[in-house]
Amino acid sequence: MPLKFTNTTRSQFFATARQRVDAYFKETGISPHANRAMWLKASFFLGGYALFYGLILSNQFSPWAMLLLAVGLGMFTAFIGFNVSHDALHGAFSSRSWVNRLLGATFYLAGANPYVWKITHNVVHHTYTNIPGHDEDIEIAPNLIRVDSDEPLRPWQRFQQWYAFGLYSLASLSWVFSKDYLKFFKRKIGQHDNSSHPRSEYFTLFATKIAYYFFFLILPYLVLDLTWWQLAIGFVVMHMVEGLVLGLVFQLAHVVEGTSFPVPIEGVGIQEAWAVHQMRTTANFAPRSPVAAFFCGGLNRQIEHHLFPKVCHIHYPAITAIVKQTALDFELPYLENSSFFSALQSHFRLLKKLGRPDGVAT
Repeated sequence: MPLKFTNTTRSQFFATARQRVDAYFKETGISPHANRAMWLKASFFLGGYALFYGLILSNQFSPWAMLLLAVGLGMFTAFIGFNVSHDALHGAFSSRSWVNRLLGATFYLAGANPYVWKITHNVVHHTYTNIPGHDEDIEIAPNLIRVDSDEPLRPWQRFQQWYAFGLYSLASLSWVFSKDYLKFFKRKIGQHDNSSHPRSEYFTLFATKIAYYFFFLILPYLVLDLTWWQLAIGFVVMHMVEGLVLGLVFQLAHVVEGTSFPVPIEGVGIQEAWAVHQMRTTANFAPRSPVAAFFCGGLNRQIEHHLFPKVCHIHYPAITAIVKQTALDFELPYLENSSFFSALQSHFRLLKKLGRPDGVAT
């Protein structure tokens, strides 16, 4: 039976927030989709990706220089995910579906599958945020990292606040070589029925993976004056950088002090409105930092994203004040850390706390 949210308090929070945000766009005459600044930003990251890749394949640099270029390529791949693919796959980049499909295909540049992502992220994570057994995005490394206090505590998790970051860096490699396959063929993702896919998606999954392996493993091996192990190191380093960037941004939005991990009551579900649930399970970080907004694709304002995923992130700074005031009006939490580093510290403390039987960080 699907998990349901029951608005037991008859909260009008989301209806009010949506009305106010809609009014903002109507009164200003601004489209909720990409504007010129957004297109320029997308071009910058896509151009940077192409530049780093082209410089590596030019074979004009020393192995150490190419390793640095691989680091840059890993970072720009993550930034494309945040700033281009993510908005497009939510249908937020453009009012034209073909534009969103085209830009959503940039996810293939990371070796990831957009179809699988839309199921695991758009459908499951956005609906069942931080709910153990439903939101598999919080299951970073089962049995290794504990983010749910109801999970059994294992001895090694006492040190999870230290080794977690190394595991985050493996996220991108997992995507490329295993996660997409496992999720695609898994009958259920959380409690979501995942047993049926269009036939074309089977072909697309394998064809695009093979293409990625060719362009990032076979072609470089053929054209670069590198040994196989030097190439392997560069490939792994690129993905570790990419994975760490992706992992940290996600964790700092959902696994920090103050966010909740509600356990649904069997046969009853979650006894609050979906939007209220989002306010309790999601946090912003560095909301006033233009640098964070530029590189994180607005995901530093995760609250606004979860409430309005079809609004392009370029507009989040404008609607933040609206959402925050509405939360205040309805006496709901609005969780935020003032900077990236304060959010990182909060994440570290929470991992430390959850790695101890008494649940107290010392």
